[in-house]
Amino acid sequence: MPPTLQAHQQHLATLRAAALRAADPAEAVRGNLKPADVAEVERVFIVGAGKAGAAMAQAAIEMVGDKLVGGVMAVPHLPFPSRRPPEGGRWARGESEPLNYFQGGHPLPTEGSLAAGRAIAELLSQTTPRDLVLALISGGGSALMELPKPGLTLSDLQITNHQLLKCGATIHEFNSVRKALSQIKGGGLLKLAAPAQVLGLILSDVVGNDLSIIASGPTVETANNTSPLEIIERYQLTAALPRTVLQILREPSVPIRSSISQSVFNNRLIASNRHAGEAAAQAARELGFTVELMGDDWQGEAREVGARFAQKLLAVHRPSSPVALIAGGESTVTVRGAGKGGRNQEAALAAAQVLAGHPQIVVSTFGTDGVDGPTDAAGATVTGETAARARALGLELQTFLENNDAYNFFAALGDLVITGPTGTNVNDLLFGLAY
Repeated sequence: MPPTLQAHQQHLATLRAAALRAADPAEAVRGNLKPADVAEVERVFIVGAGKAGAAMAQAAIEMVGDKLVGGVMAVPHLPFPSRRPPEGGRWARGESEPLNYFQGGHPLPTEGSLAAGRAIAELLSQTTPRDLVLALISGGGSALMELPKPGLTLSDLQITNHQLLKCGATIHEFNSVRKALSQIKGGGLLKLAAPAQVLGLILSDVVGNDLSIIASGPTVETANNTSPLEIIERYQLTAALPRTVLQILREPSVPIRSSISQSVFNNRLIASNRHAGEAAAQAARELGFTVELMGDDWQGEAREVGARFAQKLLAVHRPSSPVALIAGGESTVTVRGAGKGGRNQEAALAAAQVLAGHPQIVVSTFGTDGVDGPTDAAGATVTGETAARARALGLELQTFLENNDAYNFFAALGDLVITGPTGTNVNDLLFGLAY
């Protein structure tokens, strides 16, 4: 099976398509929301946030029926682009659409994110014990939906988020700080919804599928295991954060349970990286590859993850015996340069170094949401010839890696993976093909 450029691109496209079908948010809702969930309640409210929010909401509307009173969803892209929303990112519901949609920000919150949080709080102020709040949560919800604690401004949140993104903090550390600054994260949505019942349908974008981490756990009553102040000090961010943020982080936390003791709530994981990886693996088998699934918990610095994955692929490569390795997870990037890129692109760039001189090896990285860092790419594809092709164009791979400039490196080679927003988000996937 010769690894022609056209062949491996077709194989990778097949794997990506299979993974995205398995993570389809609308089908995940249809498969997990049961008639019994709404049979005994009088009214249903739909609220939530995330990159998969629009598709999840449409599926939920179909299943809830006449009991739906209305709802609010915070999404990165409004589902009705032909109708211009008013200022603030809102598309108001009408006769044919029972929900209000708000266009929030990602990876940093915006005025639209705050408008969504306020609208959710206002809507849920009218619930009773006979109601059900259906919370639809997916990756990206932390930034898309926000209701800051009193005294905090949008600028305070943006500065804090930017510093945490830049320093290389893990998603657990990142969300630990964000929860402490919010009235809607860390179980805050349960407090807003009380005394209604709450059912959370959650599509995971975090390694290990910890529901308290996904979108900062708006429907999960948990305490931070690590003090947010310890995290700030660990990354030496004290001087970089607003004084109001530090003041709130020093305040003792109040358990959510104290205000929702009589409420009933439940959460269901409806799709994850593992589901997507298994579907891609089956697609690879159908293409004739021997497949090894390497887990959904790959974490760490992106360049280290990419190099380690490429080394594993080289180790299992046997001529004339096509092998596919598939791994999932989410890496981080500690930004030291002034370039442009994302974790998937940086992982691919590091893999290209390891693969140099091995033309029968292909590695492709892929953010399942279609977005990798502040770019229009989902990831990148490299082979054993990538480094040589770059040198022929006068591009030194190591220089781009040191400058965190993977995007411009791959743009010059035409090796970016560009899918556009996919409407779902279950972490990242690494595909390795050895021919």
